[in-house]
Amino acid sequence: MQRISSGSVWEKKLGYSRATVAGGLVFVSATAATDASGAVIGKGDAYAQTRAIFARLAPVLEEAGASLATVAQTRIYTVDVSQWEAIGQAHAEVFAAAPPAMSLVHVKPFLDPDMLVEVELVAALA
Repeated sequence: MQRISSGSVWEKKLGYSRATVAGGLVFVSATAATDASGAVIGKGDAYAQTRAIFARLAPVLEEAGASLATVAQTRIYTVDVSQWEAIGQAHAEVFAAAPPAMSLVHVKPFLDPDMLVEVELVAALA
């Protein structure tokens, strides 16, 4: 099994890999819109956070041998389900050419209260 780290402070604090590759699939851990220091990107903006997450995950998928085009499933977690349209718009823009299966789940607050969205996904190797 291959383990991929993005160097996130959260990965070190919680003891997980950003992604793992096994059985021809890439499994990506729930990811928030944070910068290298762990600060939230796009505070108060669910659309901006969703777009930032996918921009952050594209290189992780490439390192694993996959891409956004090979994503089979996304799970989007949000603390504010009323923002579903903004989140959905960002998802639809990223996956316009190859829409994956998707779930949108309303959850309690994340570890950082400025985080509105987290995304986890499964992709096939390219």
